[in-house]
Amino acid sequence: MAEFFSISRRIYLTIYNWTVLIGWLQVFYLSVKTLKESGHEHVYAAVEKPLLWAQTAAVFEILHGLIGLVRSPVSATLPQISSRLYVAWGILWSFPEIRTHFLVSSLVISWSITEIIRYSFFGLKEAFGSAPSWLLWLRYSTFLILYPTGISSEVGLIYIALPFMKESLKYSISMPNKWNFSFDYYYLALGVLGVYVPGSPHLFGYMLGQRKKALAKAKSE
Repeated sequence: MAEFFSISRRIYLTIYNWTVLIGWLQVFYLSVKTLKESGHEHVYAAVEKPLLWAQTAAVFEILHGLIGLVRSPVSATLPQISSRLYVAWGILWSFPEIRTHFLVSSLVISWSITEIIRYSFFGLKEAFGSAPSWLLWLRYSTFLILYPTGISSEVGLIYIALPFMKESLKYSISMPNKWNFSFDYYYLALGVLGVYVPGSPHLFGYMLGQRKKALAKAKSE
């Protein structure tokens, strides 16, 4: 029974990783192609569907951690995936006014390169039991550049969307109403920006620790 579960787990995670990898490859290809042919103003329109699909699929990774399919701690996975979903759906999808900004290009390219490397690494590891050493190095080193560019783009896009949130009152609930409850999406966004201040250095430090462990382990093998 344990062997059946182990094999089923590996098959499922292999299919999951390679399927999501295809989505991120599409995002990267379309973003670079559109940048070259049409400019940054048209990048979001070109990548919207695969971007939203691939990023939303990451919700399963939280579930994987909760039920023990993977060893990644939910405490590290949850904030990273939640912030990305917020930017993808709560900012880019919700406020079309910011989609032509150049930060969209830096965001999707940073995200897609990161995820292409990550899903390739885990896809090979689940399918064959190991991944090439050069891919291991990329997996635990490229974040040194791509994490700052990705986070900066996320924060920048949330900030740029603030005036449109305030003006449109989108997703906000005003009093009086039958629930006797008010909610301001603008202030939620300010709160999210506030979380980025301590959260980003903490997550970066966690990834540095993971890099040190993974590369040290690879050298000793």
